[in-house]
Parts: sequence; C-alpha cells; structure tokens
Amino acid sequence: MSELDSKYAPDFENRIDLTVLEAKMGAVASEVKKVIVGQDDVIRKLLISILAAGHSLIEGMPGVAKTLTAKLIAKSTHGDFKRIQFTPDLMPSDVTGSSILDLKTNEFRFLKGPIFGNIVLIDEINRAPAKTQSSLFECMSEYQVTVDGHTYAVPRPFVVFATQNPIEHEGTYRLPEAQLDRFLFKINVGYPAFEEEMDILREHHAQKAKNKEELVQPVVDTEELLHFQDLIKQVFVHDEVFSYIVQVIFNTRSNPNLTLGASPRASIALLEASKACAALQGRDFITPDDVKYVAPNVLGHRVILTPEKEMEGFTSDYIIRQIVDSIEIPR
Repeated sequence: MSELDSKYAPDFENRIDLTVLEAKMGAVASEVKKVIVGQDDVIRKLLISILAAGHSLIEGMPGVAKTLTAKLIAKSTHGDFKRIQFTPDLMPSDVTGSSILDLKTNEFRFLKGPIFGNIVLIDEINRAPAKTQSSLFECMSEYQVTVDGHTYAVPRPFVVFATQNPIEHEGTYRLPEAQLDRFLFKINVGYPAFEEEMDILREHHAQKAKNKEELVQPVVDTEELLHFQDLIKQVFVHDEVFSYIVQVIFNTRSNPNLTLGASPRASIALLEASKACAALQGRDFITPDDVKYVAPNVLGHRVILTPEKEMEGFTSDYIIRQIVDSIEIPR
C-alpha cells in the first residue's frame, strides 16, 4: 500500500476479507476473455456494475460485441439469465408479463415476463418507443413489478445490461432522462485496435466450427454475488473522499458547459461504483483514483451539454473528465 493510499484506509487492519470476491470476479473476467478480445475496460466496468447492484447501458456501433460481452458475463454466473430483444412493436406486457385466465380454475393468474431474471440483457433498448421503455422504470429502481394492482418482486440479485446503437441510427428512440438515470453506468464500446482485431481474426480462424460460447463456464453463483454486494456496502470511505465526490457533483451543477448537473442520486451512484471498483482490486477502502475512474461512466449520461458545446462536438464524458481533473485531490 502506498503512502497516499494509506491515508484513505481505516486506522486498523482490513475489516473485510475480499480475497474470495477478488478471485471469483477475476475468474469471471478470465472466462469472458476466452472469447472477447480487447474489451478489458468494458468487462471490468460490467463487473463493477454487478458488485454495486447497478445497471449498465452499453452503447456502440453494431458488431463490436456489446451483446456477446454482456451475455458471456451472465453465462459465467449460475444465475437465471434472460434476454429481451426490443423492437418498435414490443408492448410493456411483453417485458413485465400479464394476467391470463386459467380455464381450469376460472381465475386469473400472473404469467411472469422475461424481466424476471437475475441478469437481464435488453438488446437494442432504444429500438422500442417510450411506452415500452417505461415498463423498466419500476423494476430497475424498486426491484418489483406492478401489474393489475398486484406487486411482484424480481429475483435478487437483479442486474440489467442494456445495449443500444448510437441515437443517430435510423429507427432509434432517444432514452428519456428519467430512464437514463436508472443506469449506474453508460459504457461506450469502440472499435478494437489493429493488433486486437488481428487476434480476433486469428482466433476465429483457429476455432473454425467450434461454438465459442461453449468455452465459457459458470464460476460464481447467485448466493455468492449477493454476499459480495453486501460486502461492498461495508467498504470504508474517508471524509476527504466524501468531500471529493461532493465537489465533483457540485461542479457539474455550476459548470457553464452544462445545462443540467448531476443529482443526489448520481452522487450515491458515484459512491457505490467507487466502492465496487476498490473491492474489485482487493481494497476495503476507496481513494480519489477510484472516483476518477468511474466518474465519466456514472455521470456522463446524467448531465446535459449546452447546445453550443454540443454543436462544437464536445461530449459530456469530456466535460466530466475536465471537471474531475480540475479538482485538487486531497493529499
């Protein structure tokens, strides 16, 4: 532990044993990397999302393995995995489920929809209109679904991975701010580097007729994931780190390049993501570096650029990085 890190650590020995968590989540990453090449940062952030019990929105051009990466992470757990393909004609009941008449008992019974899973992959979330997107509001924030006046709890752990194509693509709908705010992370997936794409071609050629997805095996179960999520809540946070997080949030609200700053929900999300980031590295305390690492993905989709900056080609991620870099790290 460096001298700077020790400043943010508790004044006593490690209170939490994170050895199993670090090993198990490392095993998940290793399983996914059997198939996925060059997406280490994306995989790491999806694992942080699971540990923080948060949802992730994955954006990128078609063909960059957004869906495959999320699917393989789900496959590396023993949980109940569900996939929903969003289309313009999809109805809310196709997501949450509906009440049907049981002819044997002459009574209505609830038939659960595909949202009732531990890890739910929503493919091309912005292909469906707002009415269908709104079916996710309750389950993503309150872990329950209400249909015909009856409330049904979704299984725990419950994490949504949603992919979307850039909004400039034909046939896509912009997600409303209230929907975006339900996602802990928005992760942008870019094209691989030259050598990474060479590796992709070599591996694809070498495997020939093999089903690559069969290489991935489950290495962690749902009970372990729930235990890990409980451990995250116990990660130590120094007062100076609390202050650092609040300074970042307050700067988004006063920044002249933004018309909408981050909310208190965003500050909580930033805290929880930072805890999970630290735990994934085997630390039971967070440092400003953890905050800096997750901040663009936590805050980028929760703020709105001024029209002038948007026309100039700036991105919210760029402005968030500017804000984070402008705040002095407590020494």
